[in-house]
Amino acid sequence: MPPISFEFFPPKTDEQRAQLDQVATSLKSLAPDYVSVTFGAGGSTLSYTGETVRRLHQTHGLNVAPHLSCVGGTRAELAELLDSYRTAGYRRIVALRGDLPSGMASPGDFRYAAELVRFIREHSGDHFHIEVAAYPETHPQADDALADLRHFKAKVEAGADGAITQYFFNADAYFRFVDDARRFGVQIPIVPGIMPISNFSQLKRFSDACGAEIPRWIARRMQAHGDDAASIRELGADVVAQMCRRLLDGGAPGLHFYTLNRAKATRAVLDRLHG
Repeated sequence: MPPISFEFFPPKTDEQRAQLDQVATSLKSLAPDYVSVTFGAGGSTLSYTGETVRRLHQTHGLNVAPHLSCVGGTRAELAELLDSYRTAGYRRIVALRGDLPSGMASPGDFRYAAELVRFIREHSGDHFHIEVAAYPETHPQADDALADLRHFKAKVEAGADGAITQYFFNADAYFRFVDDARRFGVQIPIVPGIMPISNFSQLKRFSDACGAEIPRWIARRMQAHGDDAASIRELGADVVAQMCRRLLDGGAPGLHFYTLNRAKATRAVLDRLHG
């Protein structure tokens, strides 16, 4: 099995923290290469991010990759954060532009992820393995697919070591994106981001917001199950596992799962892959 990794978000309540502990314990048995922890919009969960990363690293013994966002951060604040992560022994960072929350006055000292990647390299040298985002179906705010590829290449030229894609349900979109990136001279590993399906209405909301396309045939089959949550989970696990198998057979260097701090749907996909 190629490398797998999991994404978590920082819990904010004791109940959510207990749930994440359970999920981390469950998924740790699958021997992930690392786990990443998201960075709140405008730094709103900054303290939670550091706390969550520390807990996953110290209590659960996992390799961790904190997300770092341009939004709302000054050079001095981000430098301090990088120093604290280095001191804690973390070796991987996921560097993102992030989205400016409505009503927030200052976007911070960096506008683009490429600038953030360059700053991390200037400040911390080669200490961190830097992952950046990639968009097989094009970033929703990009002018067009070519402009999006240029932004991606700029992040790589700034010093990115690898990329994790936005989730998708069309393997051909991933393969086409990788081919286009290679033609642009980008040679870093591009790991597909995988979204397990457990709640279809929630998935549809996420997808509408981030520009990930749900193929019509999947949506129609999901709708046929109505409110039958168990059948939706079974179908979702089958569909996503089949896509993962095709991605791996086609040369994907690993799989990165967006867990939404739940274990069951991710485990269901991986059980089918191992089966």
